Amino acid sequence: MALEIERRFLIKNDNWKQFINKKVYIEQGYFSKSIDGWIIRVRLIGKSSKITLKKHIKSFTNFEFEYSIPPSDAEIIMSNLSNRIKKDRFFLEIEKKSWIIDCFKENNYPLEIAEIELSNEEEDLYLPSFISKEITGLTQYSNFSLANNPFSQWTED
Repeated sequence: MALEIERRFLIKNDNWKQFINKKVYIEQGYFSKSIDGWIIRVRLIGKSSKITLKKHIKSFTNFEFEYSIPPSDAEIIMSNLSNRIKKDRFFLEIEKKSWIIDCFKENNYPLEIAEIELSNEEEDLYLPSFISKEITGLTQYSNFSLANNPFSQWTED
């Protein structure tokens, strides 16, 4: 079974940049509605392309099934999806843990989100100095929600 146990955070400063060891550009497209809680995503990263089925289970654990598809198929699918996001993804290693920083582009700029995948929900977690508010479980910050309701269109309550 494919499980993703992930926590997500907003970022308060640029201290994370000193830990970068890789960067990729990502385009993702989403089918407009979730089906029985399942979100379907198509992702392009360089010459790689995947389709993913994802569903929230509990707390910060999700089902995540990801399959490679031909880039030409992914491009056709993406060209027919209106709910898309673009972002630069940075890979970091801090205290022997792998972190990801997503820096969103276009309508989701200047949003930056840090993510870390854990082996279980009880795993102890060291929070680096660049971490701000935890947003795990806040659906408005999910990539699916950002594709449908971009950060630049949010209004303060």
